[in-house]
Amino acid sequence: MKFSLINNYKIKERVYLDDTNKTDIRNVVRESYGKIADGKVNDEGCCGVKEISNKIGYSDEEILKVPEGANMGLGCGNPQLFSEIKEGEIVIDLGSGGGIDCFLASEAVGPKGYVIGVDMTPEMVSKSRILARDHGYTNVDFRLGEIENLPVADNTADVIISNCVINLSPRKQRVYDEAYRVLKKGGRLAISDIVLVKELTEEMKQDEKLYCG
Repeated sequence: MKFSLINNYKIKERVYLDDTNKTDIRNVVRESYGKIADGKVNDEGCCGVKEISNKIGYSDEEILKVPEGANMGLGCGNPQLFSEIKEGEIVIDLGSGGGIDCFLASEAVGPKGYVIGVDMTPEMVSKSRILARDHGYTNVDFRLGEIENLPVADNTADVIISNCVINLSPRKQRVYDEAYRVLKKGGRLAISDIVLVKELTEEMKQDEKLYCG
């Protein structure tokens, strides 16, 4: 399995939350991103979605390619830059959100390839499915599920991509175990995400809201 990470920082993996809090964290994240998908929360911060996307690595051409509404400005990089997606491949996106990376991957794999987007937020899956239907994407499948328990068969994917989602999981090792399970032999994992470069305070470790920005 080939592993790529957009940041060059050394990842320092730690378990901060006990098993009881893991479910609570997941529910907080699901509720927060559900509101974003429904347009009940403006998550653009100080900048517009296009400006944010340009800053984290998306070109104007890529932004214009995807359906309006698919780019929600929720990423922290562009996994397309180093995933080396080829025509005819099967791609899985962990935490597909509005679908921007799936729609870009759809063009890269072409009609002989296939893209599966997995997201645990019903509102996000509904949004991306509607966009795919309305814009004629026939090689993209958005599935409701958790990245710790992927609704995908073993040895399915040539490439797995993920954009600023794995940091939200309280069970990161489980995410990587699942990625390994669904990847074909010699498959590739391309992750754009945020990582720790220094120790968090105890207060920050227990703050559920920090998981959702």
